Order: sequence, then C-alpha cells, then structure tokens
Amino acid sequence: MKNIDWKRKLTSRKLWTAVASFVSMMIVATGGAENTATQVTALIMAGASVVAYIIGEGLTDSANIGSDDSEE
Repeated sequence: MKNIDWKRKLTSRKLWTAVASFVSMMIVATGGAENTATQVTALIMAGASVVAYIIGEGLTDSANIGSDDSEE
C-alpha cells in the first residue's frame, strides 16, 4: 500500500472545493435553503485556507530549523 501525502492533500484547493461542493449539494438535496448552503460552503473554504496556511507555515519553519542565518 502506498503512503498518502496528507500535507499535500490537505493543502489542495481541489480537495476543499470538492468537499464544499458535496456538502452544499447535500444541504440543498435534503431540503435546506440555498442561503444556508452558501454560508456552509464559505465556512468550509475559510477553514481550508486556515489549514493550508498552518501546514505551509509549518513546512517553512521545519525547513529553516537547520539553517544558520543568525545575525551578529
């Protein structure tokens, strides 16, 4: 079985767009209002932005741990 690159998957805009689309369509299909679906989609995409930022910053910080850029 192949290893899954979770960092890459969680920062993928395609993944979060698919999740937001699925959830909003489920809300509409189950009788929810389109306004509610739009608000939930916006919340999912905002959360995706936060997740991507946190993972990106973590990767940047971990790459800079070994560097010796201290100023004198």
